[in-house]
Amino acid sequence: MAIRPLLAAAALLAPVAAGADPTGQAIDATVAKGYPQLDALYRDLHAHPELGFQEVRTAGVLAARMRALGFTVTEKVGGTGLVALYRNGDGPTLLVRTELDGLPMEEKSGLPYASRAQANFEGKTSFVAHSCGHDVHMTAWIGAAQALLAMKAQWHGTLMFVAQPAEEQVKGAKAMIADGLFTRFPKPDAGIAVHVGSEPTGTVIVKDGVVSSNSDSVEVTFNGRGGHGSMPSATIDPIVMGARFVTDVQTVISRQKDAGTFGVVTVGAFQAGTVGNIIPDTAVLKLSLRSFTPAVRTLLLDGVSRVAKASAAMAAAPEPTVKWLHGTAAVVNDAALGAKVAAALAASSPDTIRHVPASEPGWSASEDYSAFVEAGVPSVYMTIGGYDAATLARFAAKGQTVPSNHSPFFAPDHEAAIRSGIRTLTVAALAVMR
Repeated sequence: MAIRPLLAAAALLAPVAAGADPTGQAIDATVAKGYPQLDALYRDLHAHPELGFQEVRTAGVLAARMRALGFTVTEKVGGTGLVALYRNGDGPTLLVRTELDGLPMEEKSGLPYASRAQANFEGKTSFVAHSCGHDVHMTAWIGAAQALLAMKAQWHGTLMFVAQPAEEQVKGAKAMIADGLFTRFPKPDAGIAVHVGSEPTGTVIVKDGVVSSNSDSVEVTFNGRGGHGSMPSATIDPIVMGARFVTDVQTVISRQKDAGTFGVVTVGAFQAGTVGNIIPDTAVLKLSLRSFTPAVRTLLLDGVSRVAKASAAMAAAPEPTVKWLHGTAAVVNDAALGAKVAAALAASSPDTIRHVPASEPGWSASEDYSAFVEAGVPSVYMTIGGYDAATLARFAAKGQTVPSNHSPFFAPDHEAAIRSGIRTLTVAALAVMR
């Protein structure tokens, strides 16, 4: 998931001075004591990313850490996911979630521990990189578990730490639920998660309402009749149909969707032909659709199908195949839980806390954490800053923006982000379980 800044109209909650709050002091002391090991974990995870449903090594590393802390760990939930439980008397069950997977892309950060890992992706060998920040999330997840166990006299209930596979494919959460996440294990009373972004380190954003977008992946296959490039009249050219579709489908956004609502149709892949003098039989296009509301989601899906069929009809071609591949709903935060967590963070953390109202739009990126929300887990999904002030100033002086999530150059200030992530998850957990 890629995160963009959402700071306008946010209520800025005054942070406490570093170390001024006993809870903050206890968290920082635990982190300071164990940070060298956490830093080593981060560098190891960063250098050895794995793709969705292939995260065998990654899951094993986290499972070993959680067992060493005293958690009861179950592996291979939903494929490569894991569930770690720690019971500390009567009280609520809290889901604390991280993601395991990397992205099929080459890292170009230049870091000494940059990934050179490769894996099979859709039948081809691809580089793999943690260019979304899941390595930061996993390390903060382990650090929060350590902090909460060091402070277990201050809370009661059951910690349910979930490491989810295949977030980048928006499939892993559903796979875990289908494998009995909420029947084989306790059904959580609440859930929390964080995502690192391009905001300044020390910034935490807690947003009410819609946080991320609906996401739908669609494949359109135009069926033509191949032939020699010198005799196009003897063929039905699927490339022409696809090219027309790429342009015309944007009218769904510009002329059918209400101008005040969010919606995106992106054609990210156009695959057809082999050489210049052969008209192929088929053209395959792959699309990504994003929206915030169910109504716009339906409008985009229907619009893609309708425009594809019209493009084929104009060419007197057979009807195209429009296939929905996968998708996920928007993440919607619980307002009451968000208010409680934001207040607790402002009282216990030196971070700058921004509480964004539901009236503000969410992020255009998508997240399959929504599957947990749809399954009935009231949640707060938060953003933490990833770039230090010096880095932001350096890019600003050049008139450039810092590399964002999913960029091959994405290289956040991992120590500051990890420390902030640990504080955020730990304080949020205490707010639920005290």
